[in-house]
Amino acid sequence: MAAALHGREEYARAAKNFAPARRFRAPRAPLRLARHVRLGSAMLQIAQVLCPVDFSDFSRRSLDHASALARWYGARLTLLHVFVNRPAVDLPPTPMTDGERQRLTSDLRRLAAHVPFEVPLDLRVTEAGDIHREILIQAEMVSADLIVLGTHGRSGFERLVLGSVAERVVRKAPCPTMVVPRQALDTAPDEPVRFRRVVCPVDFSDASVRAVQYARSLAEEARAQLILLHVLDVPPEILAHPMSAGFDVDRIRADAVAEAERHLQALVPEPRPHCVVKPVVREGAVYREILVVAAERAADLIVMGVQGRGAVDLMVFGSNTARVMRAAACPVLVLPPA
Repeated sequence: MAAALHGREEYARAAKNFAPARRFRAPRAPLRLARHVRLGSAMLQIAQVLCPVDFSDFSRRSLDHASALARWYGARLTLLHVFVNRPAVDLPPTPMTDGERQRLTSDLRRLAAHVPFEVPLDLRVTEAGDIHREILIQAEMVSADLIVLGTHGRSGFERLVLGSVAERVVRKAPCPTMVVPRQALDTAPDEPVRFRRVVCPVDFSDASVRAVQYARSLAEEARAQLILLHVLDVPPEILAHPMSAGFDVDRIRADAVAEAERHLQALVPEPRPHCVVKPVVREGAVYREILVVAAERAADLIVMGVQGRGAVDLMVFGSNTARVMRAAACPVLVLPPA
């Protein structure tokens, strides 16, 4: 996600060009960009879902989500467990024995017992010294269209420096990745997965418009409400120190909100048969407003697009995306750059 979702540019341009006798017009750049991005009418295709698990409650919930998505799209589901054979201090790595492989395969089979019978299922047990790299390798091998995995929600110094397996997978994944947070366990873990409300943040970049297409397909499959969210990031100096007596901040804000709502509505111009689209415009810090709206609307899923691979590398991994992933109480689905 872009750091400021065009909001500062909108207000800065408005402040520069504002004249009391002339009606304020929001910048046209977002609309021009949206015109160049066609959503198309083809339904989203998901043929292969990869779900890495570690037999914890967290991975059990991620499997529930993976199973639901595989069933909706008629996809094959691959259940993966990575046996870690990382060396310890001065000791070499310990290879997995045949007995351990059989035991882990049996554990996978028991975990998969509640997967709907109509979902084609593959079980894989592999070994590696690095879990996230092995997940990425397996994603390439099975030509995964979607990776679904849970996070243990680590915090503190370890997470700051090392990051979680989920975040590392998201950074490098060749396909969309859904991260199911530990907080999702607090919402009736024994209930079937339902996506009733899907939030999709939009900054009108190509990446976010692609995310709208993905989110729309998911919402139609789940018969859910799709909330398209645009956040205006208002420069505090404009609010604190208007430039002149004729500078009407409230009027500029109202015009910017109305223009953003029109842009959002234009992304899905026609009524959808099984999906109600709701445009929402908020003002504030981008990641915070995404989390607030998701909480207010009791969202079951957040769908976010990443603009460029540089935004998801180790050092600058999309600040808004990373913050939302770490704090969201519902699954977050991240689309990689096209």
